[in-house]
Amino acid sequence: MKIPLFSKSSKEAIDPVCHMTVNPDNPNGGSWDYKDSSYYFCAPGCKIAFQKDPESYLSGEKKIEM
Repeated sequence: MKIPLFSKSSKEAIDPVCHMTVNPDNPNGGSWDYKDSSYYFCAPGCKIAFQKDPESYLSGEKKIEM
């Protein structure tokens, strides 16, 4: 299952690790560009987890429950 980058509101992004909504203008966990897309994170730990194995999170194989 592919994770959408943005929620229904265009001013929110979905953290690809925990699936929480994130303000892309000021993400608490920062952002990271991967394969021509920007990803936004709720916390630094989610960003670190994603950077270690982005494909598993994007495919839905991995997810951290919050």
